[in-house]
Amino acid sequence: MSGGGTEAPVGCEAAQGGGGGGKKKDSQGFTGSPAHLIIKDLGEIHSRLLDHRPVIQGETRYFVKEFEEKRGLREMRVLENLKNMIHETNEHTLPTCRATMQDSLNQVLQRLQAATDSVRRLQQREQERKKIHSDLLIASEKQHVTQWEDFMKEQHSEQAEVDEEHRKAMEKLREQYAEMEKGLARFSAF
Repeated sequence: MSGGGTEAPVGCEAAQGGGGGGKKKDSQGFTGSPAHLIIKDLGEIHSRLLDHRPVIQGETRYFVKEFEEKRGLREMRVLENLKNMIHETNEHTLPTCRATMQDSLNQVLQRLQAATDSVRRLQQREQERKKIHSDLLIASEKQHVTQWEDFMKEQHSEQAEVDEEHRKAMEKLREQYAEMEKGLARFSAF
């Protein structure tokens, strides 16, 4: 790169760095000069050796094209199948399910209403039965209380009668024993 190598980059810089200046030289007819051809050859060598963008771009385009062709068809089939499934679901399955569900819900609601009415009637009967039972219990309890009160009054009156009879019997016995003592006292005085 010493000696002649310094002229190539300067010439290359002159050809590339000038921008619009290089076009003026080409338009003036300097394109046939040997320096210009060397610079052009160096540019081509540089682009082939160091600039891989065109090759990579070509490979990338080829890869994308192959990938899109192979995968794209498969993806298109999958998307088409999904679209058909969704359409079939929306058009056939959902209305059928909705109608079936509506019929079933109506039947369930009717059965639920009937069950609710039956349960309500059973509860009313049970409440009435409990009320009658509790009324009977209250009446029976009142009757037992009055019977008990009557029994206790009767017991008190019978107790009073028995006490009176006992007192009378005790009075008779005292009188009898008092007479017997008088009779014994007479006999013991002899």
